Amino acid sequence: MTEQRTKAGRDAVHHPLFARFYARVSVLADAKGGVGELRRELLDGLSGRVVEVGAGNGLNFAYYPAAVSEVVAIEPERVLRRLAVEEGLRAGVPVDVVPGTAEALPVKSEAFDGAVASLVLCSVRDVRRSLAELRRVLKPGGELRFLEHGRARGRVPAAVQRGLDATVWPRLFGGCHTARDPLAEMEAAGFEIVTCRRLRLPERGVPLPSSPAVVGVARRPASGIA
Repeated sequence: MTEQRTKAGRDAVHHPLFARFYARVSVLADAKGGVGELRRELLDGLSGRVVEVGAGNGLNFAYYPAAVSEVVAIEPERVLRRLAVEEGLRAGVPVDVVPGTAEALPVKSEAFDGAVASLVLCSVRDVRRSLAELRRVLKPGGELRFLEHGRARGRVPAAVQRGLDATVWPRLFGGCHTARDPLAEMEAAGFEIVTCRRLRLPERGVPLPSSPAVVGVARRPASGIA
């Protein structure tokens, strides 16, 4: 499969400095901040074929249960994709890391039993289109496992998030937006929220606009228009 590129000949997503920063911080957060246990919770009980969007540096791979027969991991950023390939080789389940974007998944419709979106909906360019793609590639009744940060519940924190999103935050953090509402977006895309737990991502004593988060399970309805 050839690497997706823009008309200018560059990668569809290109944030090499942020990618290196994220790779270091995410490893520390897993080891010392408890994010590894969130990954375990996120993936527990999955089986069959799974597609993971925005796989990053592949830290989820170690937590996939043995009942998963294959993981197709989509990652558009070259630096992170290279790291994900290395993690995939160490995983306990078969992992195929491929280039692509969440808005145009390079896989067939209704081909997967499960899908995973882990800290990725904040940075995709088109949330609705990305979720429509996930719904397309899931089998009817298939599960979408999500761990996403998003909009704060208080009026003032939410206003701060919107201000940051309109100014410096996306430019500093690889296109990340803090004020998106992943639950509302999933429901608008036709997913049914099965379980959901609200939490705060590890913030090492300093409240961050990206700390409010949700983890849970959504489902593509077993019948109806795809």
